[in-house]
Amino acid sequence: MTLEAVLVVAAALFGIGLYGALSQQSFVMLMMGLELMINGGILALAALWSRSAGGNPQGQMLGVVFMTVMAAEMSLGFALITSVYRVRRADITEKLRRLKG
Repeated sequence: MTLEAVLVVAAALFGIGLYGALSQQSFVMLMMGLELMINGGILALAALWSRSAGGNPQGQMLGVVFMTVMAAEMSLGFALITSVYRVRRADITEKLRRLKG
């Protein structure tokens, strides 16, 4: 697969994620859009690294580290969403008028 094709796929993932994050009102769909955006960025970074480093596996390891950090970030985000839902019964963004107590 060529570098251009991989970058087009990464841009498509980022674009779909951006549309999903900006157009959805559900917290879960918002988080999924953010995750798609991050995955598109990781794919572009790994593709560019593999082209510039000549296949050196350090770029792949950096991608794995980014995915691990992303998984931890998403788990914290979903924990916060669950906590907001339990306290306020708000499952979409418009139900939250204010975040203060």
